[in-house]
Amino acid sequence: MIREYTSDCVHCGFCLPTCPTYVLWQEEMDSPRGRIHLMDARLDGTIALNTTVATHFDRCLGCMACVSSCPSGVRYDRLIESTRAAVEQEVLRSVGDGFVRGLLFRVLPYPWRMRVALDLAAVGRALPMPRRLRPLVDLAPPWRANDAVPRVTPASGTSRGRVGLLSGCVQRAVFSDVNAATARVLAADGFEVVVPPQGCCGALSVHAGRLEEGKAFARRLVDAFDDVELVVVNSSGCGSHLKELGWLLGDERAATFAEKVRDVGELLGQTPPRAPRHPLPLKVALQDSCHLRHAQRLPLSSRVSLARIPGLDVVEPDEQDLCCGSAGIYNVVQPTAARELGDRKAANVLATRSQAYASANPGCLVQISQGLRRTASPLPALHPIELVDASIRNVGAGPLLRSARR
Repeated sequence: MIREYTSDCVHCGFCLPTCPTYVLWQEEMDSPRGRIHLMDARLDGTIALNTTVATHFDRCLGCMACVSSCPSGVRYDRLIESTRAAVEQEVLRSVGDGFVRGLLFRVLPYPWRMRVALDLAAVGRALPMPRRLRPLVDLAPPWRANDAVPRVTPASGTSRGRVGLLSGCVQRAVFSDVNAATARVLAADGFEVVVPPQGCCGALSVHAGRLEEGKAFARRLVDAFDDVELVVVNSSGCGSHLKELGWLLGDERAATFAEKVRDVGELLGQTPPRAPRHPLPLKVALQDSCHLRHAQRLPLSSRVSLARIPGLDVVEPDEQDLCCGSAGIYNVVQPTAARELGDRKAANVLATRSQAYASANPGCLVQISQGLRRTASPLPALHPIELVDASIRNVGAGPLLRSARR
């Protein structure tokens, strides 16, 4: 299957200026084109998949900027996921790297474990910490959310349909207030919202090369959403993964599920609003996420729904196509590059002179907020759906900013 996609690459180089690691280091093997050369050489038997080769695949953020820029339509997303699965099977990790990766996947897919880990991290900030574990502690956000989302939220007025809400893992543990806002907005605009019991969608596992683990999570999730017309997702990394389940799992049921998946900004942009929007006089920097902009081909998917809010001034930071460095577990296993990218994004957000910034992916919110805290300028960090929710509920700009995470 890898050979099927590598043969599409004509090595034109259009991907080079879009790739964050190439932009940082100017090394051919740390570009999409260079990695495809390595994939071909491995398949030919010219090189072995050893630690040195695996390092170049590890340095890829999986941001998919190369996918949206490729004139030949190379499916680099599928290439890197398949190759990373081979890396995990064939390359022996160092003790430290293997320990950190194993720890992450014993915690991140399980919200209750994540909450415990966040509490421990808050204590750990003041303590000496092994070098490998320091990024875990530093990244742990200082905010907490514990909003309960009802199993069923009835539609306001005549129902437009029954939709399921993906509650997520990081989203449920760290951004449960975003889930609650999503359910309120969808219900106010006429959808019955159900939140069935569910586990991890498998996105983090698949992106890190733990392919069979990710597939198992995904199959259980498909079972959980059998009786809904659409599956609404407010975490763009999860959304891009779920839209690819037909390819990943290779069966008709998964393909049918994938066709039902909608990013919440995408759905609201396609749906005439029902609930009145009240003024929200506020300047917000809308930082696009890679998995919306490149993987799902939905740049600024929230822009239409945000444009309906009176008084809201939405601006774009520079370098929208450049990844912030979060990228699943990247900011833990590649902390130096991730920090450089995060600081660059934070500087671009600050340059807009906005009162807050918004992003539709939890990893982006955590990563850029950390960069902003390093500048001693922690802006309020919001998911776009929270702006829509505040407008519908007539919360007002002042109370919204005071209660926002930083």
